[in-house]
Amino acid sequence: MSSFRTESHIPEITPWESLAQIIEKLREEGKKSVFTNGVFDLIHPGHIRYLREARSLGDVLIVALNTDESVTRIKGPERPILPLVERARILAALEVVDYLTAFSEDTPLEVLQVLRPDLLVKGGDYTPDQVVGRDLVESYGGLCRTLAFSPGYSTTSVIERILEMSAQSGR
Repeated sequence: MSSFRTESHIPEITPWESLAQIIEKLREEGKKSVFTNGVFDLIHPGHIRYLREARSLGDVLIVALNTDESVTRIKGPERPILPLVERARILAALEVVDYLTAFSEDTPLEVLQVLRPDLLVKGGDYTPDQVVGRDLVESYGGLCRTLAFSPGYSTTSVIERILEMSAQSGR
């Protein structure tokens, strides 16, 4: 169970239960919630395009961030580059992001079970059958969409360019 379910020391992050109540109220008002998740380490133009497009699909965009421990398990010991608090503050500054939450599991399945968003969105580097939570969201009438991938943009490629430039300059 995530340590972010009931409280958080990061002001930009909304606990799951509070967010579930917000989503339910929005649903009663006829509004649609869009959910996406990820690491969002070293924000780049591909992230911005993706988040804008995701937000355009509904009335509110909820971004669930992997905690630092989760990122390290998934991406390896060198990641994340930026800790959760910094990643959250950067995303909170983007006008397309309405709510942030965090999860310490390797997948967002548990947070999806609590939030029950209307639309689950992932990038085009996933096929619909690879999207964790798709079956759950579709089971209660929600939808799952994958958005076009922005070729040439990835956090890994940004890190590789930085390392290459550093090696070339002898730093």
